[in-house]
Amino acid sequence: MIEQPDNLIGNTPFDMPEELIEVLAENKHARIEKIVSCGHCSPAGFWYDQAEHEWVAVLKGEAELLFEGSEPIKLRPGDFINIPAHSKHRVIWTTPDEPTIWLAVYYKD
Repeated sequence: MIEQPDNLIGNTPFDMPEELIEVLAENKHARIEKIVSCGHCSPAGFWYDQAEHEWVAVLKGEAELLFEGSEPIKLRPGDFINIPAHSKHRVIWTTPDEPTIWLAVYYKD
């Protein structure tokens, strides 16, 4: 059965105490998530070190990522990056005055 279309940007909450993570689709090989940040960032001293690869795009808002040993990378709407598994990284900033909407695809070799 074909589902009705949804929208990645519409009806996005803004005033949230925590990031919103919504799994849009998944199977044993991949997971697709919509993530909404409103000024949220990684906790001090926390680094993501994921066993899966992550392809992530910013659809709305802006963000800055920091990879261990590198300079910050700014992402604007339409920008995307592929993060290999076990690449230590963190979110150091997202726009506080509007939602930052991410589309993330996690996948394995």
